[in-house]
Amino acid sequence: MKNIVIVLLLIIAAIVGAVMYFLSGANDLIRDQIETQGTKYLATPVTVAAVDLSFSEGRLTISDIDVENPDGFSDEDALSMSGITLDLAASTEEPYRIQEVTVDGPEILYEVNATGQGNLIVLKDNLTANLPKGDEQQPAESASASPKLIVDKVTVSNTRLMLNFEQLDTGEFEIDKKAYEVTLPTFNAGAIGQPDGLPADQVGAAIVSQMLDNAIKQAKAEAKKIMAEKAKEKVAEEKDKLIEKGKNKLKELFDN
Repeated sequence: MKNIVIVLLLIIAAIVGAVMYFLSGANDLIRDQIETQGTKYLATPVTVAAVDLSFSEGRLTISDIDVENPDGFSDEDALSMSGITLDLAASTEEPYRIQEVTVDGPEILYEVNATGQGNLIVLKDNLTANLPKGDEQQPAESASASPKLIVDKVTVSNTRLMLNFEQLDTGEFEIDKKAYEVTLPTFNAGAIGQPDGLPADQVGAAIVSQMLDNAIKQAKAEAKKIMAEKAKEKVAEEKDKLIEKGKNKLKELFDN
């Protein structure tokens, strides 16, 4: 009996040791996957400073995610997120459930180059082109297949949107200021991956895609507002010129 107890203790110790070994490397594994898959889908370097997976708190925190601008744009990052928090549900089998993904205070740059092309639109096009199509899904039995996830809620708050079109020729609209910053209202995305779940990398891509869509929409609205204001100024300026021209003409007529 004593020998059996010793054997059981050794087996338990081995299992605990294996679990601890896995947990100790899980953070680096997740970080590497985010960088690898993010770079693949967006076709521009994606870097992550750190990942902290806490099973006791049911939480995954991803710190300092940076997405570089695509080729043809400035050296500034297109997207920077100081932190993303994932509140994990107590699911024990696939599809695993994430109750909420929270992104607070991301910085997004919407930059327009000299040809009128927007950096975020390029990133969105890259993402759409590189995501696997329906018949390209990884088989579930593949050892490298990502676990399937369902996200109930995505909240993006306090987004700083930088709008920059300094490289763009605005023609007759002489705009002295071509860089603006606005804080976007809180953005709530719907559930992702229902009902059967999506591979984890595609869930991340879906979240980024929705963030890009929202930022592009807001940036275009802001740009239209700026151009509309400049157009009004142009009309007022031309009106003043016509009035002055009319006054001069009247003066000529009455002076003769």
